Amino acid sequence: MANIAIKRNDVVVVTAGKEKGKRGKVLRVLRDKDRVIVEKVNFIKRHQKPTSAQKQGGIIEREGPVHLSNVMLFCQKCGKGVRTRRQRLDDGNVVRLCAGCGESFD
Repeated sequence: MANIAIKRNDVVVVTAGKEKGKRGKVLRVLRDKDRVIVEKVNFIKRHQKPTSAQKQGGIIEREGPVHLSNVMLFCQKCGKGVRTRRQRLDDGNVVRLCAGCGESFD
């Protein structure tokens, strides 16, 4: 398992696949599968039976997972998807920085 630089609520850009170029907020990070679920990206259809919790059945559209290698963090200052680096501060905290401009993501 890789060291994941993407966290929930980060804004990412999709770099490959049918959704290439789309930007969205990360809803979930699936660490064991190296995937993320991004808001309004990679919609899939699921057939759902009606249950006591969900009265209405039918075909439901929701976001599907995207592999980590196909997304990059979006830097507001650079205006594009960027690579990241980590830096330890004097107080011991580790922050994620844009590799291009040095802007902090945390």
